[in-house]
Amino acid sequence: MVDEFELRCPITDDLGLIRALVRLHGRHSGLAVTRLEDLVLAVNEAVTNVLDHGGGAGTVTARIDGGQVVVEVLDFGGELTRDHLTSAELDRTASHGYGLWVIKQLCDEVEVEQGDTGSLLRLRVRRGPAGVRSGRAEHPTLQPASH
Repeated sequence: MVDEFELRCPITDDLGLIRALVRLHGRHSGLAVTRLEDLVLAVNEAVTNVLDHGGGAGTVTARIDGGQVVVEVLDFGGELTRDHLTSAELDRTASHGYGLWVIKQLCDEVEVEQGDTGSLLRLRVRRGPAGVRSGRAEHPTLQPASH
């Protein structure tokens, strides 16, 4: 049985620290390695969006909710909307601007809520066995090249 704990940290430009904390929480929560790395990458993209396009400040909170690891990225700027999330598409000609699309591919569920404290991006990844749900399996463009 996994002892549950909640991770809460401020968003800073130390992305390595945030990735390490999310990785530690996900590993402790029982995520399979592939799903763990999917979650770490998705959180990195979300935090980068807060720093580059949002208010530049917020919090990352991670917890277990039933059979899922849930990470909430709160952007105090409050600019992210549901429309941003639903309209996020891959533009193969762009050199940037596809972070939300990547997040949607890597997570089992992604939601945006707006409130008095800002925009909350909620990422959910199931803790089930590896291969149950992987953005890479459903989206061959994310699979590593075979040699």
